[in-house]
Amino acid sequence: MPEGPEIRRAADRVGKAIAGRPATAVSFAFEHLKRWEPVLSGRRVERVDAWGKAMLTRFEGGLVVYSHNQLYGRWYVRNAGSLPDTNRQLRFAVHNASKSALLYSASEIDVLEAEHLDAHPFLAKLGPDLLDRSLAEKDLRARLRSDAYRGRQLAAVYLDQGFLAGLGNYLRAEILFLAGVHPKARVKDLDAAGVRKLAKATLEVGQRAYATGGRTLDERTFARVKKQGGTRRELRFFVYGRKGRPCHRCGTRIRRIDAGGRHIFFCPTCQPR
Repeated sequence: MPEGPEIRRAADRVGKAIAGRPATAVSFAFEHLKRWEPVLSGRRVERVDAWGKAMLTRFEGGLVVYSHNQLYGRWYVRNAGSLPDTNRQLRFAVHNASKSALLYSASEIDVLEAEHLDAHPFLAKLGPDLLDRSLAEKDLRARLRSDAYRGRQLAAVYLDQGFLAGLGNYLRAEILFLAGVHPKARVKDLDAAGVRKLAKATLEVGQRAYATGGRTLDERTFARVKKQGGTRRELRFFVYGRKGRPCHRCGTRIRRIDAGGRHIFFCPTCQPR
C-alpha cells in the first residue's frame, strides 16, 4: 500500500492539474455518489490535500471528495479527453478544459462537507499527518511520551495511523534504524536523548521519502552505494527489504522478524535490544 509520502506526491501531481480551475465535469462509478456529479461539475477545485494515506479533493462551497487508494488504487493525470491504456476500472474523475485527473481501482470514495471531515469513520481515527510542516519535534516527543504510546512496542506504534497518519511498513523500518532503536523497544525504555533522536528521525525520514519519491538513504550513503554498483533497492533503503544483505553502516547482515503484526527489517548491531 502506498504510504504517506507517495500519497502526498500524488496529491501534488493531481493538484497541479486541477486545482484553481473549474471542473467541467465530475464523474463517479458508484451509484450512491452519482447524485453529486451535477453538484460538483462546474465548481472550482480549490486544492488537493493528503491526510496520511487519504486524499482530499476540495471544491468551492465546502464540499470535499475523500478517497483512499488502499492496495490497488492509482491516480492518472492526462490531457483532457485522454484515457490511459489500462484494464483498471475508473472510479472517480475530475475534468477541466485542459486536464483530467482519474482515479482507478480505489473502492473508498465519499463526498463530505469540509466542516464534518473529523466525523468521517476513517479520518476521525487519524493522528497528525507525518508530513505536516507544522509538526515539530517537541510535539512528536510529547506524543511519544503520552500514556497512549509510551508503553507499547515501537514496531506497533509506528504502524498506528492514530499516532501519525501516513506511516507504513517501509517508513517504520527506516525510522527505527536511523534512530538506532530495536523494533521491540518501547518509548519508556528510551532515555531523553533516545526519544529526541527518534522524533528527529521520524520527521527526517518522512520528508526525505517525500522529496525523493520513496528513497530514505541520505545523500552521502546514496552516493557511496551507487558508486559500489548497488541495486535499486540497495539505493533506496537502509534496511527495508534487505534481509541477509550487509548493513550500509556496519556491514552486519540485516535481519527480518515479525513485530507489530507484520515483518520488519533491522540491523542487530545498529539497533541492539
